Amino acid sequence: MMEKIPSEVFNISEKLTQADYKAYLVGGCVRDIALGKTPKDWDIATNAKPQEIQKLFPQSIYENSFGTVAVKTNSSDESLKIIEITSFRLEGKYTDKRHPDEIKFAKTIEEDLARRDFTVNAMALKLNSKFQVSNYNLDRMESFIDPYSGEKDIGAKLICCVGNPTERFSEDALRLMRAVRLAVELGFTIEENTASAIRENAPLLNAIAKERLRDELIKIIMSKSAMQGIQLLEDMSLLKYIIPELRSGINCEQNLHHIYTVWEHNLRALDYAAGKSYPLEIRLAALLHDVAKPQTKRGTGRNSTFYGHEVAGARETGKILKRLAFSKETMDKIVHLVRYHLFYYNVGDVTPAGVRRFIKRVGIENVEDLIKVREADRIGSGVPKAVPYKIRHLMFMVEKVRKDPVNPKMLAVNGTDLIEKLNLKPGPIIGQILDILLEEVLDNPEKNDKKLLLEEAEELLRMSYDELESLRQKAKNRKEEFEEGIEGELRGKFHV
Repeated sequence: MMEKIPSEVFNISEKLTQADYKAYLVGGCVRDIALGKTPKDWDIATNAKPQEIQKLFPQSIYENSFGTVAVKTNSSDESLKIIEITSFRLEGKYTDKRHPDEIKFAKTIEEDLARRDFTVNAMALKLNSKFQVSNYNLDRMESFIDPYSGEKDIGAKLICCVGNPTERFSEDALRLMRAVRLAVELGFTIEENTASAIRENAPLLNAIAKERLRDELIKIIMSKSAMQGIQLLEDMSLLKYIIPELRSGINCEQNLHHIYTVWEHNLRALDYAAGKSYPLEIRLAALLHDVAKPQTKRGTGRNSTFYGHEVAGARETGKILKRLAFSKETMDKIVHLVRYHLFYYNVGDVTPAGVRRFIKRVGIENVEDLIKVREADRIGSGVPKAVPYKIRHLMFMVEKVRKDPVNPKMLAVNGTDLIEKLNLKPGPIIGQILDILLEEVLDNPEKNDKKLLLEEAEELLRMSYDELESLRQKAKNRKEEFEEGIEGELRGKFHV
């Protein structure tokens, strides 16, 4: 619970007032104070112009056209290192549905609050030397400004637009998503008229840059109530403009091994990942891992199948994330998790060599995350245990073989050794030999000895290029135990 305003914030306010300017706390920090929470960010509004603010605070940055000056402090608290001060302002038309065509400075805090999005963000606090606040005990001595009943809406747990909802959303279409995000983060409900306006104005999201949609989506996904957030995006008719591919899972029934539709399953998987506080990549992989099931579905009822949905899902996931302008690193990670989320492991049937090939295929750095996606997948299917004995045994086997060579870089010989010891010239034959040697070592790590491998390489050199290539292809195409044989039987059994 907040008991007092941090000195860094109060000192900035005092410096403004001592220079005969007005200073108010505004926006989310006032909302958090009213909720009894410690604000993550502190914002001050003032009638001082940006240039006047900079004169008072030499350690400041002004690099925008919206009247906001970032003042640096010497605080050790990350949330207090930068305090943003914004001049009171009015805003004109929003041609692009995102930014005002022009900024005009206002004279009063009331004018400034009138331009804000939701009532819970349209409150202000004027600080004074004896200022103390606690939950729902805000100072009424002309210091608390609440022209749109934001405190009342906080008490009622409502997200409600300031003034006319359609006008607010027409000004800034990103507010459509922000309403959902705030409702999810705060555990609030969207007020009826505001909700109706969101549905009517949902197409305005088409005017918003994909990067801005992505940023709001990330905030929803990273909230504790991520599942409710995605459901609310659908309820508000917004999801079709963000991730329409997910909607194909609505009412898409699965088979006898599933009790939920594809939509319900994906959301429940996300819910598990959010409940475990897993990072963004795992949460999105959990949400999207079965995104292609509807398009790969064959048959109906209890015996329907979804063969290859993980491969198709990886492609769809890549398209979705690219469209939303995620970084290549993030996109590659999530696509990889979706592609390989479907693996089976039968204790006693799969050898250490099979586990090594599994690690080779998915990367040791991804094994732990794949298992977390698998946990989400299982709980999303309605099973009681996230980590059954089979998965625990796989983790044990991975730990057991994790230091064994699983890629060419881990072999006891490399291309330079082959060139120097066997008098070879650089060329395709080097790669051929290393691939063949790796397959030998995957089956038997004890063969990863420099002398033994060089002797084996010498034997291989007696073969023709075509013979080597044939042997190499046989090695590369060898049936891997996690995808063929045992797994093939399981795929048939479980219709996946």
